[in-house]
Amino acid sequence: MAEEEKDRLLPVANVWRMMKKILPPNAKISKEAKQTMQECASEFICFVTDEASDRCHKENRKTVNGDDICWALSSLGFDNYSDTMLTYLHRFREIETQRANQQS
Repeated sequence: MAEEEKDRLLPVANVWRMMKKILPPNAKISKEAKQTMQECASEFICFVTDEASDRCHKENRKTVNGDDICWALSSLGFDNYSDTMLTYLHRFREIETQRANQQS
């Protein structure tokens, strides 16, 4: 794998941490399986981000935001992820607003 391609990948340790949360505690995963998941997760993120970026470009915007990512997920047929992300995004914004109000 070229160095440029490696730069686009999520850190394998982060991918492994996510995998450990789902797998049984005694599960053993090969290095090859971790790398495969790393590549798949990274490709998925690029795929969704590219779709969101295209939308921003068409709307003459330079910044991709959470709503764009949710739209891209839905547009690409990942409605279950989109719904979950929208719920998270709304909750995140509520918390940020509460923090800002507390600091004022």
